[in-house]
Amino acid sequence: MTEIPDCRDRLIFALDVPDTDAARTLVETLGDTVTFYKVGLELAMSPGYFELVDWLKARGKKVFVDVKLFDVPATVAAAVARLDARDVDFITIHGNQGIMEAAGAARKGKAKILAVTALTSLDRGDMTDLGFDCDIDELVLSRARRALEAGCDGIVSSGLELERLRAEAPETLITVTPGIRPVDNDAPPDDQKRVMTPARAIAAGADYLVVGRPIRQAADPAAAASAIQDEIAAAVAQRG
Repeated sequence: MTEIPDCRDRLIFALDVPDTDAARTLVETLGDTVTFYKVGLELAMSPGYFELVDWLKARGKKVFVDVKLFDVPATVAAAVARLDARDVDFITIHGNQGIMEAAGAARKGKAKILAVTALTSLDRGDMTDLGFDCDIDELVLSRARRALEAGCDGIVSSGLELERLRAEAPETLITVTPGIRPVDNDAPPDDQKRVMTPARAIAAGADYLVVGRPIRQAADPAAAASAIQDEIAAAVAQRG
């Protein structure tokens, strides 16, 4: 069985902001409502990225480094080793076989290696344009199996593929699900195409939910995060 996360750690807030000062301000605003943070490519292009990672860890937060590493396996392995040494909790890589094997072998500490399956910003038409002539469910399931065989810990997957994953993939698989949107009929459209509510994603088998805009753009981000935490807790209790 996969390790059961603390309920409040299941919400991962995406710190998708332009600079580390804005990131720190958001973390201070959210306070105890969020315990797990995703720091991605936008912040990686800003000065002070690793200082921010260290700052979050010093405050007792968990850190998901979402940089989707994609390079020759030796380079990915070196990058994973450096991130692992900083005591980060999750690291994302692309689902190429050689990359997954190199990343799994390079990790020596507690960091969990997650393979990206199919981005939630892509739909069936996008996948066809990229040259994937297969069902998205089949692609995600195949990459999930290969990720575990290669020494990775889990995957990043849309909630729409979770039920089949939980039915057919090994139970040790960690599932991290972006594209989470609370029910809000007035919400403006964005670049996420394959989305799901927090409760539905937990019911389908998600271990962790990545939420960005619904919290970041809320009038009261801490209240929005707290509401999502309550929804997650209720869904976890119902799932048993």
